[in-house]
Amino acid sequence: MISMNSYLNTYVDRRMQAVVDEWELSTRADLSDLVRRLDALEKEIPLRQAFEKSAADRLTSLEARAKKLKGRT
Repeated sequence: MISMNSYLNTYVDRRMQAVVDEWELSTRADLSDLVRRLDALEKEIPLRQAFEKSAADRLTSLEARAKKLKGRT
C-alpha cells in the first residue's frame, strides 16, 4: 500500500505548475534576471522624472495661455 507521504509527494509533483500559476509564485527562472530588470528600471527613473517636469511646465504654460485667451473674450 502507498504511504501518505508518498501519495502527497506524487500529488504535489503532478500539480506543482497549477499551484505556481494559481498562487502567482515566482520560480528560479522568473528571478534569474531580476537584477538586470531592476537595473533597467532604475535607469528609466531619471528619464521619467525629466518627462514629468517637462509635461508639468508645458501644462502650466498652456494654462496661462488659456487664461489670457479667456480674458480677451
